[in-house]
Amino acid sequence: MKKLISIIIILTVLLTSAFINSSYAASLDTIDVETSKTTVNPGEEVKVNINFGENLGTYTVSVRYDNNIFEYVSAEGGNANDTSDKVNVVFHDTTGGTAPRNNMSVTFKAKQEITTSNPTEFTITAEGLANADASVTFDDITTPIVKNVTVEPIYADYTIKLDRPQTIIKGKETEMTITYSSAMGRFYEHARLVAEATTPQGGTVKILGTDNANLEHDIIQSGWGDAQGFKIGGKDVAQSLKVRGIFSEVGSYTVTLNLIDRDNSDRAIASSTFLINVTEENNEVQPPVGAINNNNNNNDAQTNAITNNTSSAKPTKLPKTGVNIYIPTALVITALVIIYVYRKRKSEWK
Repeated sequence: MKKLISIIIILTVLLTSAFINSSYAASLDTIDVETSKTTVNPGEEVKVNINFGENLGTYTVSVRYDNNIFEYVSAEGGNANDTSDKVNVVFHDTTGGTAPRNNMSVTFKAKQEITTSNPTEFTITAEGLANADASVTFDDITTPIVKNVTVEPIYADYTIKLDRPQTIIKGKETEMTITYSSAMGRFYEHARLVAEATTPQGGTVKILGTDNANLEHDIIQSGWGDAQGFKIGGKDVAQSLKVRGIFSEVGSYTVTLNLIDRDNSDRAIASSTFLINVTEENNEVQPPVGAINNNNNNNDAQTNAITNNTSSAKPTKLPKTGVNIYIPTALVITALVIIYVYRKRKSEWK
């Protein structure tokens, strides 16, 4: 009996000693995972930070991601291996417990070509977790820790233009073009183009467009296209619609074009107001513009020539007027001299 008790005591001591000197398993409840951003723009980086809350001498952490949205960039805290949709980071303290780690991170980059809003997630699992001296091992993390992020472009506002002639005639169909555009337009499943107008007293206005089914729509009365709306969005959106405007009276009109979201109580996505002045048609028969201009130019040239000729013909001295008294006087004196000479010679001849 005493011998049996001695054996039991020895076994108990040995088992206790073995238990004390071996590691034991525990749950790593202190682990915390965060992302550096919750909304990421295309081309931007986001870092998945994992804080263990304990100094670990060994671990293998896996971070799974959507490779349609992200690409792997780098990792800190171990040797990383990217399998195209998951990054495995393995760490083992080769110093024997003097250089443990209590955190690690993996950096990803959102793909540049993304043009829509993309909610996605990172999922984190881990195994082979142990403290610095390997005296404590931690349970594997098999239920993924999930962190949500959204990759979303930097959207540019939609703009609306109405191109029309400078002169618009009362009662006459006028061709115009409506354009809505955005360099990076937010996506809408059910957008619609509608219009409203103010008119001078007694005036009416129509903005008419014809769809692919050859159906005519008055945008002011019923809007454009299907009543449920149409999809828009993405990079370099530019949609143009050829329309015809008819304004019944002379005066000033305002036309407001609205791009609306049917899924959000017809909230305006974009809105622009345009002032349009309508005039009477000029029924006078006008000569060709070129002929008028040429005649005017010729007349101007002739006028200039006349002016120039007159200027060049101006005398430098004033002309003499009336009878010149010196001429007859000279003639008389000459005649007297001749008579005198003649008589003198005659007397000498005698």
